[in-house]
Amino acid sequence: MTSIRSIRPEDHSALLALWQRTPGIQLRDEDGYAPFCAYLERNPGLSLLCERDGQILGCLLVGHDGRRGYLQHLVVDAPHRGQGLARAMLDEALARLAELGIRKSHVFVLIDAPEALAFWEAQRGWGKRTDIQVYSTGSAG
Repeated sequence: MTSIRSIRPEDHSALLALWQRTPGIQLRDEDGYAPFCAYLERNPGLSLLCERDGQILGCLLVGHDGRRGYLQHLVVDAPHRGQGLARAMLDEALARLAELGIRKSHVFVLIDAPEALAFWEAQRGWGKRTDIQVYSTGSAG
C-alpha cells in the first residue's frame, strides 16, 4: 500500500540518494543533514515522503514564511512516475499549508530540468510568473 507521511530526520540519507540520482535536482550545502533537520524543525509536519512497503518512492520539501508556502525537491523516483504520486504529495502539502492559513505557494524550477518544467506547466492552478526575476545571494548560480 502506498502512503504519504511527514519526513523525519532519519530519512535524510535515503532522500539524499534519491536527489543525487534524479536529473534536474541541484544539491547545495543546505541539503546536508544539519540544515535538513533545521528545515524540518522550522516547518514541522509539512515535508512529505511517499513510500510503499518501506521503499521511498518520492518526496517534497515544504516550508513557509508565514505568508507564502515554498516547495522544493518534488521528486518521484523514475520507476514510479506516472502513477499520480507527485500530484498526491502536492495536494497533501497544499492542504497542510492551508490548515496554517497559507493559501499561496511558490516553487522554483531549474531551467535545465525539462521533466520538472513540464510537470509544473501541466498543473491546474499553477502559472508561470513573467512579472518577476529571482535574485539570490550565497550559493547563487
